[in-house]
Formats: sequence, structure tokens, C-alpha cells
Amino acid sequence: MHYGHFDDEAREYVITTPHTPYPWINYLGSEQFFSLISHQAGGYSFYRDAKMRRLTRYRYNNIPADSGGRYFYVNDGGDVWTPSWLPVKADLDHFETRHGMGYTRITGERRGLRVDTLYFVPMGENAEVQKVTVTNTSDVAKSATLFSFAEFCLWNAQDDQTNYQRNLSIGEVEVETDSPHGAAIYHKTEYRERRDHYAVYGVNAPVAGFDTDRDTFVGAYNGLGEAAVPRAGVSGNSVASGWYPIGSHSLEVHLEPGESATYTFVLGYVETPADAKWAPADEAAGIGEKQRINRGPAHELLARFATTEQTDAAFEALREYWTSLLSTYSVSSTDDKLDRMVNVWNQYQCMVTFNMSRSASFFETGIGRGMGFRDSNQDLLGFVHLIPERARERILDIAATQFPDGSAYHQYQPLTKRGNNDIGSGFNDDPLWLIAGVAAYIKESGDVSILDEQVPFDNDESLAEPLFEHLTRSFRYTLDHRGPHGLPLIGRADWNDCLNLNCFSNEPGESFQTTENQAGGVAESVFIAAQFVLYGAEYAELAERRGLTDVAAEARAAVEEMRAAVLSHGWDGEWFLRAYDFYGNKVGTDEKPEGKIWIEPQGFAVMAGIGVEGTDPTTPEAKGSPALRALDSVNEMLATDHGMVLQYPAYTSYQIELGEVSTYPPGYKENGGIFCHNNPWVIIGETVVGRGAQAFDYYKRITPAYREEISEVHRLEPYVYAQMIAGKEAVRHGEAKNSWLTGTAAWNFVAVSQYLLGVRPGYDGLVVDPQIGPDVPEYTVTRTARGATYVIHVTNSGTPGARGSLVVDGVPVEGNEVPYAAPGSTVQVDVTL
Repeated sequence: MHYGHFDDEAREYVITTPHTPYPWINYLGSEQFFSLISHQAGGYSFYRDAKMRRLTRYRYNNIPADSGGRYFYVNDGGDVWTPSWLPVKADLDHFETRHGMGYTRITGERRGLRVDTLYFVPMGENAEVQKVTVTNTSDVAKSATLFSFAEFCLWNAQDDQTNYQRNLSIGEVEVETDSPHGAAIYHKTEYRERRDHYAVYGVNAPVAGFDTDRDTFVGAYNGLGEAAVPRAGVSGNSVASGWYPIGSHSLEVHLEPGESATYTFVLGYVETPADAKWAPADEAAGIGEKQRINRGPAHELLARFATTEQTDAAFEALREYWTSLLSTYSVSSTDDKLDRMVNVWNQYQCMVTFNMSRSASFFETGIGRGMGFRDSNQDLLGFVHLIPERARERILDIAATQFPDGSAYHQYQPLTKRGNNDIGSGFNDDPLWLIAGVAAYIKESGDVSILDEQVPFDNDESLAEPLFEHLTRSFRYTLDHRGPHGLPLIGRADWNDCLNLNCFSNEPGESFQTTENQAGGVAESVFIAAQFVLYGAEYAELAERRGLTDVAAEARAAVEEMRAAVLSHGWDGEWFLRAYDFYGNKVGTDEKPEGKIWIEPQGFAVMAGIGVEGTDPTTPEAKGSPALRALDSVNEMLATDHGMVLQYPAYTSYQIELGEVSTYPPGYKENGGIFCHNNPWVIIGETVVGRGAQAFDYYKRITPAYREEISEVHRLEPYVYAQMIAGKEAVRHGEAKNSWLTGTAAWNFVAVSQYLLGVRPGYDGLVVDPQIGPDVPEYTVTRTARGATYVIHVTNSGTPGARGSLVVDGVPVEGNEVPYAAPGSTVQVDVTL
């Protein structure tokens, strides 16, 4: 069932009904100011930190699900409606939402009046711009009143929802009906004390009225759908004092048949220096000292959008930004779903995860988590090719939250860039992800100088060391924290936050991730062991390239020792074990009735090359290799039509020695859910062993564009990945949850761009090694790398196990690496597979 369609030429997803199975959202903003917006105009805006600098209020866990946003109401001769459908829910003659790259356009039409609103955050601005065009589509003149609405949050989003005894007395606003370019409302709550920032909501036209008090606008006991002021058809001109501040302007619109009127509304964030917070006193105007905010910076902001031409130019600049960004990697094939995901939506989602990490979505409230150490390093794998200079900055921010022993804060706050003490450390996979992120950055950029950057430990400059020393501490931390089998200790958890082998919690509400009731230095992770083999080899390579041959040799020896430990102690006979628990018992073994096989070590071990010897699928001895046996077990036990489940069978009762993983109902989240983040590890593993057809089949099962046909089952957006899809033991198998902010975005882009399509950066050149099976017989990848452009045409026979032969600029070459060319040059690569 379809609720819309892709417009590939416009790079948009077009939603043609408000009645999607769940609110389908988009993100606005690329730098410091961000907004979430649903197809019904729900969502909120914030500056940098969704918890500490929230501009507008949104109500999670509410009925209806999408409650609160930036709305426009129309009173057309007493007929009141909203072009976004919500919140009034009046029937519309036409509805359309277009989610594009950093913008959303919502159009609603009723009884001959069409309202088209373009929402976007311009480049270089800390503001959301709302361009509203009202058109009379009837054959008679129309007179209507347009009301805007935004409800201000009192900055700290968590305190805003809890501290009512204070918050219901602090709301303050200023109203300016004679702004230099129209009218403006200023949200200055707490500005009189310690804040040096305020919000402004302005419009570039004369207004008929305004409201800043929510109770006046909405009316006692009303919801936003029956708001009193729009139904009355006239603003109350209310001034909030304490209570709930809002921003609303009313405009009288008179249109002849076919005529349009366009207005630009701007919701902005303004900071002022401490010595310039206030306007000068003006006794004649009755303005005393520190009584009126310094509106100058807001006036400058509003002046930049005073005309429609200025707004249109800003929007065009945004579109050009995304065109340039997305030109770094593109594919042209006969599979339109593949092309749209690779060229547009997957890369777009990677940029959103760069900005948001796991902090603010319609499943993450923006108050619970900051930036993840593990998350941000993995996210970097998906966006480093787009913005390498910002990836560099991100790496240095992440590394600064590492401890001197090589461990790290699990999360840090984006506003302060300091570690989050509430979550702390002890997630023993964290250190190795830093090596992954740095290696990916250097391969992409060639910038080895980053390894010499002085980076503090725990944000203490007196402890600063070169970044390479941080990588050394990461590597050593794993070596220095091994258990009885020579495998890495799991700590509080590894990649799977819900596998808590040292928690042993019987206390309701106790955190599984931050509680260690019986830590004993025994619980080991096979996943971290595989991670160490993969990224330990990268560390050794970086050491070798720095001339540290002894360090590199020692690292490689340690990697081989870990590889042997995995094969000796991490193999269960037909698949890799997941872990050893606190008592030294196996986790992920055929010996147990539940949780027999887990997906994480199967994919990651094969990615790391563990047990891959003799995996040529054309030879009979291949079946004996651990890699192929593990992958075959995945296909037999974990694969479903909707993706691969995390483990099977799911746990049917609470296993205290395993922790949170067994608290979920079977088939959801980490307990047998399809945790999409780790599916790409198996996809990549299948390409490593030469089974491109199987890899591409797995890819299509979880990729949203291929799931659009079953949107009534999937429920979430058909243009971005979800973190989780309900597994085969769930009540609603195939239903997705937690869209947008997931490492699935980065890892699936790595899987499809670097392994299925087979174009990935190496230290000295582009590696071209496609493995995609017969479904895509021919395609062309255009890839920009280090200033040169590579046009890579692949002719694919689909032969199982076949590897590509390369012709570079007409000359056949050995191997699969194309040396980096001079910046500005174009290289033609022809591949026969």
C-alpha cells in the first residue's frame, strides 16, 4: 500500500495523504540550528543541543502521536482549517507534503484556497524559515485570515516538562508590531538572569494582530484543533506573563481569483554578548535600564528574509549545497530503488546522523542522550566522504572524551563536548571504534597529519597527547583487559548495550548499562575479539606508515593471537559464540534452548577475515570453512523476509545473568528483533566470501525503498532506515520502529557503496571490488576522491565468486586498487565481473 511516491528528479518523497501509518518526518538544518518536521508540520526546533537549547515545545507520548508543531490556521469566512491537516483535521480537497534535502513543503487546499508552506533552515543561519504562499484557486474573490502558531519551550527541554512550580511563573515576551520589516515576537524567558540568548518569531508583513499567551490563543480546555482565536477569526493581542508563551501573528489576506500572496515567517535563535544584552534606556518611551532586549541582531536576521526574492535565493543556495554534497558518490543502474537509496536518501540520512547522533527524533526525545562515542565513530563511516573536514573535527571532539587508560565516556554532550557522567564508561567496544573512525578518515582524505594533533584526555589539556597515542591507548586497552580464554572482557556491555553480563539486577528501574553488581573479570565478548582483529590490523598499518615497524609487528602478532583465540574458544561448531558470561558459560551456543546463535559475531568475524580461508564458493572444501558455515547458519536460523534477526530463538523469560536483552518481548529490539544496524555486517561478510547475490538479497530486505510496497506493515518512512524491525517471533513481524537515528544508515551505505557496488577508499588508491550478483548486470559509479573523479563502469556476469578485472584509462591492471590520481583529473575504470 502506498501513501506517496519518490520524485527522484526533485530528490523528494511526496506524501499524498495525511493518514500515513505513523508521522513521517524530515530534518531541517545542516550546521547549528535544527528542526524536526513531520508531514503534518509537527516537531520542534533547537540550537545545537536538543535538550539545553530547545526553542519550541513538542509533546512526546501523547494522543494524537504527533502533537505540537509550527502550524498555520486559516479562517475563510468562518470555515477554520489547517493546510497541514493537523491539528484541526478538517477535510482537505488536496493535500501534499514533499520532504526534500533539508526542506519540507506542505500544501493544503480547501474550498478554493490553497496554502503552500516551504520550511527550511538556510545555510549560515540560526533560524527556520517558513515561506507561506496563499492562492485563490476559486473563481470568486476571497478574504481570509491566516494565523501562525509556535509554542515556545522554556529552553531546557527536560526542566520544561517537569518543573511547573517555577516554569508557570517565568514566561516573558516582547511584542513588536512595527518591526522594520513587519512584526516580531520575542521569547525572552530567563533572559533577565543568566541567559544571553532569546528566540524571535517574525513575519515580513504588517499584521492584523498577535498573541503570545497560549491560554488566550487556544482557550480553556481546548486542544490545538479547536483553538479559540482562529475560530473567532481575530487575534486576542495577548501578552504572556508567566504561564505559557507562544508566538502567533494574524494576517488579513484578500485575493482575487487566481491571485497569490506570499509571506516569510522566521523563527530564529539570537545570542548577544553579555555587555550588549539590553537596549539603552529611553525615558521618553518609558523604557528603563535592562527592560528591553537588544533587538538589533534579530532585526538583522529578519532583514535577510524581508523579501520573497531573498528567501528564494537562500533556498536555492540550500539546494545547491546538497547537489554539490551528493555528487561525491553516485550510481547509475537499471534498479531505480538502488539508485535513489545510494544517490540520495542513504547519504542524506548519514548526514542527519552526523548532526543528531541518537539525540533527537520522534523516538528519541532529545533530552536523554547526547553524542555517542561508539555511535559517532560509526556514523563517521557514512559521511566522511561528504564532509571530510567536519569529520576531522568530529574525531578530535570524540577523542578528547577518552580516558588516559584508553577507555572512554560512552556519551558526550554536543554543547559542551564533555563526557556524560550519568552514563560514564565501561563499554569495552568503545575504544576500538576510534581506530575505525580515524582509519576511515585517513583513507578518504590522505590527511595523516591528524595523527600528530595534540588531543586531551578527559578534556584535560594538561593530559594532551598526539592522536596516534589515543589510538595506541585504544589498542592497548583491549589487550590489557582480557579474560580466561584470551578474549576481550565485555565490561558493562559491548556493541549490544543490552547484553549486560556483569549487571545481575533485580531492582526495578536500575540501569542495566551503568550497574555492575557482580563484575568479576570473567565475562568475555567474541564480538570485541572480532572487532580487535579488524581494527587492530588498521592500527598496525597506521603504525607501519609512521615508521613504527616494531609497534606494527607487535600489533600484528597480537591480532593473530586474537584470531587464534576466536577460532579456538569462540567457535561453537556451526557458528561463532557470542560471549562467555560471568560464570564462564557460553552465550550463543547450540547447547542452550534459547539464544543459540547471535548475528553480531557472525558478520563481524567474517568481515575481519576470521575463518575465511578456503571460502571460494566454487570449490567443494569451501563448506568446511568457519566463515561459510557461520554465514550459512545465519541464513538458516536468523534470516527472514524482513531482514536478519539479532538472535534466535528469542528469550521467553528474564535471564538475570544476561541483563536487558531478555527483558524485551520475543521478537523486539535486542531480543530477536531485526536490529538493522548489524545486518550490513553479514551483507559485507557475504561479499568477502564472494556471494554477492546473497548479499544483495539481504540488502533489499531491510532497505526502505524496497519496502515501500508494504508501508502498511513497515509503518515508518519508506525513504530512511529504521533501527529495528520486529522479528519473526514478534506479534507484528515486519513492523519498524526507531527510524532515522541509527548506525544502520552509515553501515548500509558502507555495505552498498564499498562492498556491493565495490568502490572504497584505501590508503593509496581506490579499491574496486564489486560483488552484487546477477540482479544488477551493469552499472556506473561516479566517485570523487582526493580531488579527482573516477568513472567506474561495471559489467557484471553474476557468476558466483567472480572477482572483477580492471582496465584503467584503457590499460589492464593487476589487482583491484586504482592509485589516487592528481586533483582535477578524471579516471575511467572499466570492470568486468
